[in-house]
Amino acid sequence: MSERKTLKLRDTASSGGKGWGISAARLDKLQDYAREMRRNPTESEQRLWTRLANGQLGGFKFRRQAVVGSAIVDFACPARWLCVEIDGETHVNPEVDALRDRKLTDVGLRVLRFTNRQVMEELDGVCEAILLELQKPFDRRTAARNAATPHPSIPSPSGEGPGMGTGDDDASLPDLQEN
Repeated sequence: MSERKTLKLRDTASSGGKGWGISAARLDKLQDYAREMRRNPTESEQRLWTRLANGQLGGFKFRRQAVVGSAIVDFACPARWLCVEIDGETHVNPEVDALRDRKLTDVGLRVLRFTNRQVMEELDGVCEAILLELQKPFDRRTAARNAATPHPSIPSPSGEGPGMGTGDDDASLPDLQEN
């Protein structure tokens, strides 16, 4: 029986970040910044974490402020190659977020994006959307090839909601290292 492959979120300093094409110094800075972000979460991040921590959502384990390549994602589920982002004060440039999402989807990650307002006012709906995505059959290699496929999201209270990354550009990153 083969071992189940899971996402390796970060390279070790010993590999020098080569799996993602980033230097060891850059990786160290990202890890330091992620640690600081874990120590000082936003209110919406704290609220969602209370529902994701310790496998509370369908038994799936998440990490907070995880370094994935050259990005720091709010929440990551390595077993299901899913990243969850909460858009708030730090997400002032949607074009940069879209580019980052496309780079993540190009290597086979799924990206769910919610607003602070959705997390604060519709936490149950946000958790349902995350669980639904986690339970979908998923093959990361197929997902990386079909990165242009749009993904659903829950609507915000105003009827508008951010979608997930569509991955429709030709940006490429090295393949992920797997356990």
